[in-house]
Amino acid sequence: MGIDFHGQDVTKAAVKASKDAISKSCLIGLNEVAGFSQDNIDENVFIDVTVAVSRPEEVNKEEIEKCFPVGKVTVDAVKGGLKTDGLYFTRFGDRDDSIEACIACVKVGIK
Repeated sequence: MGIDFHGQDVTKAAVKASKDAISKSCLIGLNEVAGFSQDNIDENVFIDVTVAVSRPEEVNKEEIEKCFPVGKVTVDAVKGGLKTDGLYFTRFGDRDDSIEACIACVKVGIK
């Protein structure tokens, strides 16, 4: 899960959710298990990311892709997440009094 408390930016929430999802796992063992090297890991690892936000059409998918240091990354933004009441401080970048929350699912496949 990722949240943008100020600014109502669904991409920022999605980036935080994606980083949270991958921070709970480690792909380092792929080298030993599948015989991948630094030269061929990008062509053999496939990462599918689904981010659920209130305004999926506003997600900058390239920013999500940058969260993943290896593999071929695809990003799908879907309707979901959570938009809830929060605080409103224009000096913090708020456009309104809402908070954007995103849920991310990261699937890793190997060839």
